[in-house]
Amino acid sequence: MFNVAVVNIKDILKYLAGLTLTIVIIVGLARYFYADKENINEKIKIPSISQKSYIECMDKTIPEVIDQTYEETDNDEDSEKMLEKLLKVELSMLGVTNVKTQDTITVAENMNNPELTLADTNLNTEVVTKNPLENKYTTEYGKVKIKNETSFQLTKDMLKPDINIKNKKAVIFHTHTCESYTSSEKYTYKATGTFRTTDLNYTVSRVGDELEKYLNKYKFSVIHDRTFHDYPSYSGSYNRSLKTVEGILEKNKDTQIVIDLHRDAIGSKSDYAPVVKIGDDYAAQLMFVIGTNGGGLVHPNWNQNLKYAVKVQEKAEELYPGLFKPIILRNSRYNQHVTEAASIIEVGATGNTLEQCLTSMKYLSKVINEVVGP
Repeated sequence: MFNVAVVNIKDILKYLAGLTLTIVIIVGLARYFYADKENINEKIKIPSISQKSYIECMDKTIPEVIDQTYEETDNDEDSEKMLEKLLKVELSMLGVTNVKTQDTITVAENMNNPELTLADTNLNTEVVTKNPLENKYTTEYGKVKIKNETSFQLTKDMLKPDINIKNKKAVIFHTHTCESYTSSEKYTYKATGTFRTTDLNYTVSRVGDELEKYLNKYKFSVIHDRTFHDYPSYSGSYNRSLKTVEGILEKNKDTQIVIDLHRDAIGSKSDYAPVVKIGDDYAAQLMFVIGTNGGGLVHPNWNQNLKYAVKVQEKAEELYPGLFKPIILRNSRYNQHVTEAASIIEVGATGNTLEQCLTSMKYLSKVINEVVGP
């Protein structure tokens, strides 16, 4: 009996020793892989996006219809984690390893950009667009032309630019942040889509930087938001940009001037490049797109938005005739219900170069400053 008992104790000790060794190995491996995962996460940073954005990034809706009728969902921590995992999978499938966002983007301050000089007036101005498209319009107010694509009958009183801008504060943002231009020797980039890129040094965001700098020269207080609203998903862009601009205005309630800066896209003519020569400068032409409540969405500010666009364009026609193409008035709201002086300004088209669009900001800022006053 005694010998058998000794054998059993030894077996138990061997079993316990083996079990302990196995546990130590498992714990060690777990720590190793956990540490490795943390290292990977340090290298691959997925931008912080709200739960609402996760859902919108994966929707398949039509931007101009569902974009602006989306309803908030309740916060759900578990579903947010699941959606974040799905988004990471989507990004990895696209080959994206590091997306630059408003928080991480570093704009090249002096990238091919000399010291800014403010625009002169009394310069010879002429439209020099090669292979131009016809600028159709339906209504005129003085020298300002409007292409009315709505059922509203525009009267002189509706177009009279009697809107008052109370301060020199402005917000610039981009619903389609990735929109870019034709590469040039001076500004060459690698496209990640058709005239699109996630490198914000070459998109409309870079044009927004230029406008911000010029407006600052005129003593404007400018908030320029560079958040991606059209990437990784294009659909839902207006819904996401609305959330952005509402958040900004919540903290800056007295701001009236809100500019959604875009690039025009002419599907049938990708080389279309509307250009105006001002003095010795070649600048991309600009175009206001103003929304209404014609699509059924609440928009009490649309007539004020239109008056503001007419006021700016009237001054532009005085200083630099041809800088603007006719204003387009549409049924879609385009998030312009947020203030009395909200607008889309399309800078050039796909055929324009970035330098032409940067030059436009020199003259646009002068016009805006003249409208707002000292």
